[in-house]
Amino acid sequence: QVHVVQSGGGLVQPGGSLILSCAYSGLTYDEYTIGWFRQASGKEREGVSCLRSTNGETRYPDSVKGRFTTSRDNTKNTVYLQMNSLKPEDTAVYYCAVLPGCAITIPQALALGDDYWSQGTQVTVSS
Repeated sequence: QVHVVQSGGGLVQPGGSLILSCAYSGLTYDEYTIGWFRQASGKEREGVSCLRSTNGETRYPDSVKGRFTTSRDNTKNTVYLQMNSLKPEDTAVYYCAVLPGCAITIPQALALGDDYWSQGTQVTVSS
């Protein structure tokens, strides 16, 4: 059974940094991706990064490119989201998920079920 646990988050001032961790277990296959998502109050969930397990390839939307970096520690089955130069518009609940690929849509990703998603953590960027 897949299990995903997230840690990190909190309150940070504009321009500050935070790191989120996503620990996963129970995978029985080698090819997968880890996606990071966020959902601001009153808005739809959006993807902020995707990391492929096979080659470490990463993808970011323009809204976070150059500020967010995702990396992995294979020895710990953990993926990290380093967020720098944070802006108030980055305020949201952040989630990570185990996905079959980066091209998956968010509705498809949600349909995988709760086991494939973390519990989410709040990130608030405010002075």
